[in-house]
Amino acid sequence: MNADDRRKNILKDLKNAGKPVKGTQLAKNHGVSRQVIVQDIAILRAEGYEIIGSLKGYEVDKKENRMLKVINSVHKSIESMVEELEIIVDNGGKVLDVIVEHPIYGDIKANLMISNRKDIKRFIEQIKENRAEALSTLTDGEHLHTIEVDSEEMFEKILKDLGERGLLKL
Repeated sequence: MNADDRRKNILKDLKNAGKPVKGTQLAKNHGVSRQVIVQDIAILRAEGYEIIGSLKGYEVDKKENRMLKVINSVHKSIESMVEELEIIVDNGGKVLDVIVEHPIYGDIKANLMISNRKDIKRFIEQIKENRAEALSTLTDGEHLHTIEVDSEEMFEKILKDLGERGLLKL
C-alpha cells in the first residue's frame, strides 16, 4: 500500500471510529511507526481535513453536526477549573479547546476534547503527574473555551451556571 492509500485509510478510520483514536493504534493498524502517522496527519491537515489531536487521540472534526460557542472564563485554582469543566460537561457541553490571549505571543490554543467527568479527571491527573500549569496561569486565570453543544438552550444553561459561580469573565 502506498502512502496516499494509507492516508485515505487513516481518514476513513477516523471518520468511522466515532471517538478519538490513539496514534499508536493507527500505527499498529497500518503497519507503520507512530511518527509516520504524525506525518500523515500533518499532510491530511495540509490538504484541508479538520483533524483534532488531543490526549485521547485523533478525531475528525464534524462541525456540520454541532453548534460551536465560545465562552470567556476565569478561574484562579485547579478546584475552580474542575468546577468550570464539570458545569460545562454536566450540562451536555463538550470542551474542545482552551485559548489564552497572551500579550506577547498572541493566541495560544490547546485542544482538550473533554466531554465527561472521566475526561476531566484524566486531564487533572495529567496536569499533576507532569507538574504542569494550566495555560490560564499565563493570563491570571482568564481564558476562552470553544464548546460544542446540541442546542442554544444548553449553551444558555452553561452560561447561567458559570455566571452564578463567578466563573465567567464579564
